[in-house]
Amino acid sequence: MSSGAINDMKLTDFKALTFDCYGTLVDWESGMINALEPLTSKVSPQLTRSQILEAHAQHESNQQHWTPGMCYSTLLSVVYKRLAEQWRISVSHRECIDYGESVRNWPAFTDSKAALQYLKQHYKLIILSNVDNLNFEGSRGQLGVDFDAIYTAEDIGSYKPSDRNFDYMLEKLKDLGLNKKDILHTAESMFHDHVPAKRHKLANCWIYRRHDKNGFGATMNPGALPEVDFQFNSMADLASAHKQQLSSNS
Repeated sequence: MSSGAINDMKLTDFKALTFDCYGTLVDWESGMINALEPLTSKVSPQLTRSQILEAHAQHESNQQHWTPGMCYSTLLSVVYKRLAEQWRISVSHRECIDYGESVRNWPAFTDSKAALQYLKQHYKLIILSNVDNLNFEGSRGQLGVDFDAIYTAEDIGSYKPSDRNFDYMLEKLKDLGLNKKDILHTAESMFHDHVPAKRHKLANCWIYRRHDKNGFGATMNPGALPEVDFQFNSMADLASAHKQQLSSNS
């Protein structure tokens, strides 16, 4: 697919951008790799980045299925334990907890803050994320904008790609005067976001952060890929395209 609009829609048609955070605004794969280093450094033979991320995706998705109401920091502690068991490494409970609390330190993509500050001038900005509230506070500080609403898995009691998360968001956005036609769901993950967004008939924008990599990294394979209405390789590209559309409309 080419970058930009895939059909006749325009970015200026929407009033709100609903974002996934981790993988889209925050570089969760680098954050994971760095925070898992105390564990992965003990594995022999050495694991590749893809092997680590794919194993993490499998355990994370499985745990979210079985314990949808579990706080994300606690859930990641369990994922760490499951990975240690898979790789036959002995770890302490404290190490597991430390990993679950590492999310707040995962780095934002370098373009996210400036792009969000620009987009904030033109849209309501909403977060719909598989995270807990305390960890998101650390990420919010890096992103540098005031979001108009923040809906976390901890708030909702389930994890994307569950339809409950999108149903919850859409119900709450009505209180902000926003309907489906006003919303552009903006995310990297096909599995967590674009598949359920299309089930809910939301317009969607794929921030294809992994455009130069193979596979699906820290997310599960979604199977058949859904259609997307817009595609960009970064948040900076999205902001630039919006500026160009404003110029052409004036």
